Amino acid sequence: MDYNFLSKTVLFRGIAPDEVKSILRCLNAEQRQYKKGMVIYHAGDSVQSMGLVLSGHIQIENDDFWGNKSILDIAGPGTVFAETYACVPGEPLMVSVLAAGPADVLFLNIGRVLKTCSETCAHHSKLIRNLLTVSAGKNLNLSRRIFHTSSKSIRGRLLSYLSYQAVRCGKKEFEIPFNRQQLADYLSVDRSALSNELGKMQREGLIVFSRNHFELKETL
Repeated sequence: MDYNFLSKTVLFRGIAPDEVKSILRCLNAEQRQYKKGMVIYHAGDSVQSMGLVLSGHIQIENDDFWGNKSILDIAGPGTVFAETYACVPGEPLMVSVLAAGPADVLFLNIGRVLKTCSETCAHHSKLIRNLLTVSAGKNLNLSRRIFHTSSKSIRGRLLSYLSYQAVRCGKKEFEIPFNRQQLADYLSVDRSALSNELGKMQREGLIVFSRNHFELKETL
């Protein structure tokens, strides 16, 4: 276990590596490995542990009754997932979590996270504060996706998403974390229609792109 890496994640921020080691013993932490495409949590599952990605990437998606898939997020090392559901006993997951590639995940029992113990009380308080920060960040991400998909047009959704990426990166040229299908799923649009709109925007001089690399142009 790389305790130095864990101490730099949002969940364990401000906690020294040796303190992280002590906390993990208290939380009965369990590390598991997954191959690409393996399901980590199924929609409908009731969970007691949240996951922390140690390596690789996980994909959070929603599938409706008719099999339509919508990608909500792709998360890499240091990311926490399923913490909200683990905090509400018996609440079934509305999403599925899959390994987007080979991935190592650390599972932490939420009951032990929220209940402090005499051995690591001071460090435990930091962990709980950090968990609140993680939860707030997740709410912001959900709000962004709602904002990006609020436009009725594909172009409007693309402009919203690409504008945010430019602001986040602080420059007009950047790479997005999605391939074309994943971007279509994230924006809840048809992939062919998305590709056609991207082509139109490039021909009109609004953007220049190659795969997941984009550059925004000034003229609209």
